[in-house]
Amino acid sequence: MPLPSQPLRKLGFLTIGLFDEADPRKGHESTLEIIRLGERLGFDSAWLRHRHLQYGISSPVAVLAAASQRTARIELGTAVIPLGWENPLRLAEDLATVDILSGGRLNPGISVGPPMHYDQVKQALYPDTADAEDFGYDRVARLLDFVRGKPATDFSGVEGFEVFSDRVQPHAPGLGRRLWYGGGSLRSAQWAGEHAMNFLTSSVVKAEESEDFAEVQLSHVRAFRAHHPDGDRARVSQGLVVIPTDSASPEQRAKYEAYAEKRLPRTATPQGPARLMFAPDLVGTSAEIAERLYAHAAFREIHEVAFALPFTFEHDDYVQILTDIATRLGPALGWQASAQHA
Repeated sequence: MPLPSQPLRKLGFLTIGLFDEADPRKGHESTLEIIRLGERLGFDSAWLRHRHLQYGISSPVAVLAAASQRTARIELGTAVIPLGWENPLRLAEDLATVDILSGGRLNPGISVGPPMHYDQVKQALYPDTADAEDFGYDRVARLLDFVRGKPATDFSGVEGFEVFSDRVQPHAPGLGRRLWYGGGSLRSAQWAGEHAMNFLTSSVVKAEESEDFAEVQLSHVRAFRAHHPDGDRARVSQGLVVIPTDSASPEQRAKYEAYAEKRLPRTATPQGPARLMFAPDLVGTSAEIAERLYAHAAFREIHEVAFALPFTFEHDDYVQILTDIATRLGPALGWQASAQHA
């Protein structure tokens, strides 16, 4: 059990932002309304998932730019941007721009690896360089350097009537300390720590040294902090799926339980060649969920969460779930809403 002197400090949520192909604006507006609701409820942060060539948000940075103009306090994050789809220099410009617009509230989460279904998409994405692209950690290092203000070119100064900078503009002070790495392996945890990033650990990890999800996740948290210059003070956020039912209708409870039951079999053993382990979705009253979290070895060593909202639910379901998280589950975990929330 966490010590009473170690309450949950930051409460966030993560959403995927689905939409109907025939009416994409409605889904995007729903996502923006959910973020506004999160701010009103006192959440510390709201995070968007990233989906390419699907009916989910393909450009979370653009959506967060809109959210920055509809909110005043809540931090805005991505969990995560797959860098294989991005040019690090251009992404650094977009991230800095949105951070400036938000008043320093952006928390970009990123990950590495080739784009999903790369063989099918590489001719559209990288028609001339598909076989030469590097999708490893060097791509993250480039982004870190650009965001943190290292030169992107050896040219600067005045040319005619135009003034050129040798580093990304605008430069967003502090953004370099708010970059997160979304990792599910010991190697990723160590790399993120060595490069002074923050660490996002979710409901998916690689079964490397154990087949117990909580033990694996705990090993990642400890490896990250062991290699981070801030040590035990280094920031880690956990992103399990939680679905409190305190104020849910009987129909909603039945739907939530059926959703979790359908996904439960994949949590029993490692899945696929990568040996991925999935955490069970936590469904129940806030008191029940809090008890299960307190028993979770990794949760006991973190101070921030970005609870993931389930896929494919309705807007009203998310309102109920977020309201219960903010008013019941959060307080059960020792969290207090910001005194500044509207």
